[in-house]
Amino acid sequence: MAPLQSIAELLESFRSAAGAPRLIWYGPDHERVELSGRVLENWVAKTSNMLVEELDAVPGTVVAADVPPHWKSLVWALGGWQVGAVTLLDGGSPADLRLTMEAREETPDPGRDELRVFVAPGALDMRWPGILPDGAVDYAATVRSYGDVYLDEPADGKAELVRTGGAGYTFTDLLDSGPVAGADAPSPGVWLVPASLPLMTVLSAAVGIWADGGTVVLVHPSVEVTERLVAGERITARLDG
Repeated sequence: MAPLQSIAELLESFRSAAGAPRLIWYGPDHERVELSGRVLENWVAKTSNMLVEELDAVPGTVVAADVPPHWKSLVWALGGWQVGAVTLLDGGSPADLRLTMEAREETPDPGRDELRVFVAPGALDMRWPGILPDGAVDYAATVRSYGDVYLDEPADGKAELVRTGGAGYTFTDLLDSGPVAGADAPSPGVWLVPASLPLMTVLSAAVGIWADGGTVVLVHPSVEVTERLVAGERITARLDG
């Protein structure tokens, strides 16, 4: 099989193996979320449609990911990349949209014209569990109303996907520089990925694992990785966190 060259090809691989698990999340309070290729691609399509129709995203829109590694963070990255948006990982840099999973008081900066999107972390959260600031968007309460299929033209396969430290990364860059590139591990594998790692590491690892047809098992720092978990998920490789 020829190596994947773009996010569009990666999402097509999700559809081609619709029933295979591609992303599994272990979160606080015994939360376990399993997304098959079809379900993951469905979430990505809804997020892409919301970005375009609700948030006016276009190729080159900068989305600041002020969020920790989480299954919804990965969905947001994929959804943005599909429409040509850039995921910004430098928290203090200006952006068009800013994602957050935390409620905190902030003094508005009149020099910034950013739309804030609040992402409720709970799998069953139907809306943000607190009071939203004026003008903010509630992802959980909004995304489910959007279409399950993204019909617009996919973004350029050579487009910038991630920006951090002043450098931009394309799909190929993420594959080549990711922590699983050239790893001595079964292929395709089931990779345990600690959510304590930097988001850039998790994003590049996930792209590499998925491009190889594998599964990402993302584990919150508060969750103990037991022998039962490793055996139950049939983990074949793991990143150090």
